[in-house]
Formats: sequence, C-alpha cells, structure tokens
Amino acid sequence: MAINLVIFLLLAKSLAFEGVVSLTFSSKIIHRFSEEAKVHLASKGDSVWVQSWPNRNNSEYLRFLLSSDLTRQRMRLGSQYEYMYPSEGSKTFSFGNVLSWLHYTWIDIGTPKVSFLVALDTGSDLLWVPCDCIECASLSAGNYNVLDRDLNEYSPSLSSTSRHIPCSHQLCDSNFNCKGPKDPCPYILNYATENTSSSGFLIEDKLHLAPNGRHAEQSSVQASIILGCGRKQSGGYLDGAAPDGLLGLGPGSISVPSLLAKAGLVPNSFSICLNENDSGRILFGDQGHTTQRSTPLLPVNGKFISYIVGVESICVRSFCLKQTGFEALIDCGSSFTYLPSDIYEKVVAEFDKQVNATRISKPYSGSFDHCYKASSQKLNNIPPMKFIFSENQTFLIQNPVIASPTNQEHTEFCLTVFQTDTDYATIGQDFLMGNRMVFDRENLRFSWSSSNCQDSMGDEANFTSPSHGGSANPLPANQQQNVTNTRAVPPAIAGQTSSKPSMATKSRLNSSHLLSSLSLICHLLLWLFG
Repeated sequence: MAINLVIFLLLAKSLAFEGVVSLTFSSKIIHRFSEEAKVHLASKGDSVWVQSWPNRNNSEYLRFLLSSDLTRQRMRLGSQYEYMYPSEGSKTFSFGNVLSWLHYTWIDIGTPKVSFLVALDTGSDLLWVPCDCIECASLSAGNYNVLDRDLNEYSPSLSSTSRHIPCSHQLCDSNFNCKGPKDPCPYILNYATENTSSSGFLIEDKLHLAPNGRHAEQSSVQASIILGCGRKQSGGYLDGAAPDGLLGLGPGSISVPSLLAKAGLVPNSFSICLNENDSGRILFGDQGHTTQRSTPLLPVNGKFISYIVGVESICVRSFCLKQTGFEALIDCGSSFTYLPSDIYEKVVAEFDKQVNATRISKPYSGSFDHCYKASSQKLNNIPPMKFIFSENQTFLIQNPVIASPTNQEHTEFCLTVFQTDTDYATIGQDFLMGNRMVFDRENLRFSWSSSNCQDSMGDEANFTSPSHGGSANPLPANQQQNVTNTRAVPPAIAGQTSSKPSMATKSRLNSSHLLSSLSLICHLLLWLFG
C-alpha cells in the first residue's frame, strides 16, 4: 500500500547464528502527518512547518500525499525515455578510404537546426564541428565523390539557443588559458594520429533527437549539450577524416551520452552496431539484452576515462597464444586494430603459419605488413581470430583481413593488425564489425552480440547512404586520444573455505550484521531529525 509513511525507527532483525545468542530490535512506526510527528517537530522548534500542518483527510492533506506519491514514482521510473537517436535517424555510414574508413552519422544542432555528418569516436569525449573556421577541411561535396550535398559549418551567432561556456564552468578543463572567469572556455584536443588536432571554444546548444519508449509521444526532443566550436583543425582532419566534425562518445562528463544521462533523458548507456556493408546503428540509452556477452570495464589510474577491457589471451583459429594478457581500448574511432609489439609478433607469426595463401609484398601503398594472394575459393578458409576477455568471455573476429580481388580467380588480402609502441592494444572498427556493442557506463560493462544491425531498434535514417565510391587503398586512421595506461590491479582471488563457517566466521558475521543494522538506524534517525 503506497501510503507515504515516515519511519521514525524501523528495524526488526534477528541476528541469530548457530551458537550465538539472538538479538532483536523493535521499533514503532508513525505516520508522517500523525499527531506524534507533529508534537516531535514542535519540540524541535520547527514552528513554520507545524503551522502548515495539514488536517487529516482534508484536501491539503490529500494533496501532500499525492505529491509524495508522484515523486516516488518518478524515482522508480528513472530515465524519461528508453533510448534516443539522432533526429535524422539512427543509421550510421562508412564511405571507405574517401573519409578515412571511419563511421559517420547525421546529427542536427542549434535553432534553426543545421545538419552535420560527424564521425563516431568512442576513444574521445567531445563533440566538435567546424565553426567560424580559421582552418577547416573543405566542406564542398565536390571534394568527396561519395556525398550528394555540401557539408555545413556551424556559427553560434546564427543559433538562437547557443551560448558560450565561460571559463568558470565546471566542464572547462582549459581554464588555465583564460584571462578571466567570464571569458569563453577554450579547448584543444590532440589525437594519436600525428599532428592531428582540433581547437576552438566550448558552446552550449541544442541537439535534436528522436525518443523511443516511455513518454515518447514527442517526435523530437531538443537536448542541451556542450560542443566544440572547432575553429582550427590540423593533420588528418584536413585530409579527409571527419571533415564535418566528430562525435566523442567516451565516458567523460562532457560527452553526449554523459550529458543525456545526467539530464535524466536516457539510461547511462549507449550502443553502436557496425555492419560490414558500411552501415550501422547508434542508440543513446540502449542497454542491450540479457543474452549478450559482457566483460567489465577497467579503470586507468583509478578513473574510468576510456573503454578499457582486460584481454586474457588471443587465439588464431583454435590455437590460443600463451602469456598474452594485456589491456585493450575499445575504439570505434580507430579504423584498424593495434597490438603491443611483443604480442603483435606472436599473432602475425601464428596467422602466417595457419593461412593457406602465398605471402606477397605490400599491395596497398605499403600500408600493411602481412599481405597474401589466394584463389577466390580459399578465401573461405582464412583463420578466424578471437579475444578471450576477462571472465572468460569470447569475442570472435570472423574476418580479420581486408580483401581486394585482382581478377576472377585470385584475391589479394591483408591482415588488418598493426603494432604499437604502447603497452595496451586498440581494438578498432575492423574487428568490431558485425556486432551490436553496448557501452554500459552505469554498470561499467562492455557488452556485445552478433548482429546485422537491422534487428537493433531505431528508425531508418531519412538520408540514404550514398554508394561506396572510395578508393581501394586503405590508409590507417587511428583517431583515438592518447591514454596513459597503467596495468589495473587484478582482483583478489578468494580461496576455498569450509562449507561450515568456523566460530570466528560466525563472530565476524554477527558483528558485521550488527554494525550494518546500527548504521541503518543512524541513517533513519538523521533523515528524520536532521
């Protein structure tokens, strides 16, 4: 019965264990608006509240009860929507080498809304778009033979809902460059690709989203987000990667998933599904389903600043390499996969041993180190690979290569794995294909399930993906942010204990239970009398 009762002191708990004397605490329950509660508050000198005390069963009394019930229901309901997606649709696109092999989606920002084709990146946090440009990539569709419309530039002065983020704002990390607290907050992001960066100022504006689930009668929701007004880009961002901006999806407080969850719009989770046909889905708030596999996310220096998972082993077909435990960054903003040098050497050596093809020199402009030539019939026998994540969870990579037919009889293909001088790996788009990946930031889990990305929820995009017109020459475009990596301390391994607890165990249980009960009493007293 959902009557709002104030617990003056509620605890009736038996702490009986075998061989230990039972202790019982009792309590009295009183109603929030009872005479006893009124007398107690009056004795504390709370005359203002006592003077407005509602008479039982009158309209004011019932209004108080109804208001409290509604508050409790909102607490139980949690997020306003089950999930949301960009107002132009949940669909994502890849345009091959023309746009650096990244995956993109269309988003609408500002009032009136302006559309941007932003690259998806789980390896960084900030959403930025070209804005009042000093140095930006070309936005003309003529420079990208896969687009049928020009890209857009954002200008805060043209959006009635925009405002500058001041240097005093809690999310302004670059305030050391500020002259005063009211100055616009600057930002500069340096990415792992050499000399690749974006810089400008932080702006608050509206992101247009389509809701689904509870209270989804609205066709569109305008959510307040923080974005980078990217006035100056460099490196890869001037050479085809993310010419119209980048959507950082990392766990940082400034990322779009974080801001949507903090506003109570969706659960603190999102999913990305990448399909091998160059399309996919993105859903904010998606928590996946009960049958998906999952592994815990690991902290870096005690903080969850990236999507890091533990890898216990790598297997090529059924052969699992020994002593290959390491950590890996899950990064959809990286086109390919990167392994620490010692692990890389073991993996490619085992792949060489198992692949039934002729090793050839680098056919893709020297980009890949391990390339082969095989008859088209033998392509079905390329050794699959798999990562064994923490908790013995298997992540299967059916096709760890990129192929290019040379004629009807033969095909050249390359292993899409590179070596890195860091002590952590980066698992990029090439190994993430064919999976619906859930980044559950609330429960600190990375989950996945095999998917064609059509069984994921979300409306089709209003904009049809252009045909793939990219060059066959792949160029590595690793766009993740630098992560200072430190090995996470492994969890303690519990030893076996007798099925019957010892007397010492009983005593510890009894004391712990008693302390927990007393702690509960103290919290209830503080809640009522504080």
